[in-house]
Amino acid sequence: MKIFIAGPRVISRLSKAVEDRLRGICEHNYTVLVGDAGGVDKAVQIFFSGCGYPNVIVYASNGKVRNNLGNWQVEAVPVPPDITGFEFYAAKDRAMADDADYGFMVWNGESKGTLNNIINLLNGCKEVLVFFTPKNSLIRIKSVATLEALLLDCNDNTRNLYAKLYRSQTATQMQLSLF
Repeated sequence: MKIFIAGPRVISRLSKAVEDRLRGICEHNYTVLVGDAGGVDKAVQIFFSGCGYPNVIVYASNGKVRNNLGNWQVEAVPVPPDITGFEFYAAKDRAMADDADYGFMVWNGESKGTLNNIINLLNGCKEVLVFFTPKNSLIRIKSVATLEALLLDCNDNTRNLYAKLYRSQTATQMQLSLF
């Protein structure tokens, strides 16, 4: 099983509950798909590097790796040269969501990238376990309805962001299905 693990750059320390889940991943010998950013990506890399865990693949846009603390395999995700900013890094996140069987997100209820990852995974009919930091709790997201229930615990800005991201992704999926 391949598990896509991610979260915001503003979170640099993992809770005990998250570390317990990561230990479970090691025990089951699952493959971890993780990005190369600071924050949760780097904290996850620190955890698995400290354990000497070999089953990690680091995804990097255009192969430009910012962090690979365990010298793991790198999956270079091609990004066109005219793509910058959020979309540049979102390309590797979409690739991880596509390649994963399951998602594990650490989310503060605000991060655009993490919310986008949750939506990408759900659109791929993949379940997501979310460690929701405002409530220090694990929430299993199996559907858009479950995600929307979680969004009730978020601020208006996050709910508006969700509406924008969800509409954008739904429109893109509809365009792709026309071909």
